[in-house]
Amino acid sequence: MTGQADQRYAVVVDPLGTGQDYPLAFQEAGVRTVAVLSSPEPIAPFRSSWHPERFAAVHVYDGDLAGLAETLRGYQPLCLITGSEPGVELADALVELVLPGTGNVPVPPGQASPRRDKWAMTQAVQRAGLPHIRQICSADPEEIDAWLHETGLAGGRLVVKPPKSAGTDDVHFVAPGQDWRPFFHQILGKVNTLDLRNEAVIVAEYVQGTEYMIDSYSVNGKHGLVDVCRYVKSQRGDRIGIYDLVEFLPPDHEAIPEAWAYTQQVLDAVGIRNGCAHAEVMMTADGPKLVEVAARPAGGGHQMITKLATGSNHILRTVDHVVRGEFHESYQLIRHVCSVVINSPAAGVWRNPELFADVESLPTYWAKHFEGVDGTPVPQTVDFVTYLGWVVLASPDHAAVQADYRRLKKLEKQIVIAPVEAGQNDG
Repeated sequence: MTGQADQRYAVVVDPLGTGQDYPLAFQEAGVRTVAVLSSPEPIAPFRSSWHPERFAAVHVYDGDLAGLAETLRGYQPLCLITGSEPGVELADALVELVLPGTGNVPVPPGQASPRRDKWAMTQAVQRAGLPHIRQICSADPEEIDAWLHETGLAGGRLVVKPPKSAGTDDVHFVAPGQDWRPFFHQILGKVNTLDLRNEAVIVAEYVQGTEYMIDSYSVNGKHGLVDVCRYVKSQRGDRIGIYDLVEFLPPDHEAIPEAWAYTQQVLDAVGIRNGCAHAEVMMTADGPKLVEVAARPAGGGHQMITKLATGSNHILRTVDHVVRGEFHESYQLIRHVCSVVINSPAAGVWRNPELFADVESLPTYWAKHFEGVDGTPVPQTVDFVTYLGWVVLASPDHAAVQADYRRLKKLEKQIVIAPVEAGQNDG
């Protein structure tokens, strides 16, 4: 089905999660949005963000790539872009058939995408001669064991994780002398949060430093900086990557020049030439090293707080480029913003949610969200999706934001989680 000649269209593959914001942003610029789903139904983590009524048309990929591309060409779209992580590979394949040259570097048939698969991206970074975290990906524990001994990492601190998941799903820390194999067997063959079966496992060296989130928007291989955040994460037992704080940094922050220069090299290495990217980089004593990179807008509510902090975000940068032909090399920090993640120390029923009843009275309060306040059982926080709640703080006064962050973390230490009583819904 084609549109009228005077109507402009944008095609978004899997406009879920953060991608749900594209229709309104394009609509405000006079462009209608066409949705493409990579599967008949969105996977569980994205179902609540699927709003088919927002789109001029919805098409579902049924395995016929050429047929779908022919249909999409009928819209004469301005762009074909990715809305969320599940759509990265399909968008890369479709864009070359619908709007050749406007996507990223094509991935040869049969090869894993360095923009989706963590092992493939590590190999791409290594081939480019860039600093990287040493790691191996295999379904064979003997191969992994041999590699650990060859590299001198055996018996040291390690990280074990799936190669193609998200949200710190099944990311485990291995202490010195601890056996990594139980985590390997726990991950291998398991269906992960993105509804993919883990056909292999990554075992990597554990590196320390300050982690930064670096968002970009690229046009024909030229990369523009959208925002930079500092991550603060904690560890609970063998689970690492438990979010504590996401804090936006001014563009002149001392860490950004080196981190941004490295990130641009990473974007080139994995073949990102156009559109949004979201990189996580660890600044170690030996310099920057890539944790992972994705060819999509940052998720988890990040677009909302990016706009609050900078006046723009991935979604708006996309519309600026596609509709108006604009490219922005950097950003401005118009206010200090941080997202404070409130974590649950255990699974059960939250007995004192009134702890956070008055957070709106904090001088820098902006928004909040909490789970389990109605007595519904909550999980223990072990990753990005099992948090108890979050509070966004914003102010021109950085010291005031930091003071409120400390107040929230003091309250977090007072959280009481009671065991679920027999017969109670376990959520």
